[in-house]
Amino acid sequence: MATPKKKKTARGRKQDRARVAKGQDYEVRYEAKKTGRSASAVKKVVKKVGNSRKRVEKRLGR
Repeated sequence: MATPKKKKTARGRKQDRARVAKGQDYEVRYEAKKTGRSASAVKKVVKKVGNSRKRVEKRLGR
């Protein structure tokens, strides 16, 4: 028997946009440029509040 095809969803992309990946420099640089803060400040905030983009931006005072 053939197995049914899985539906492809955008869930992964939505989750990616909602996160500031700690180990990915381009994400940190993007957030730093967007908020006008330094990359090290963004890294400290991510370490403190987690990698939720919403919480990071709130903490950085966007």
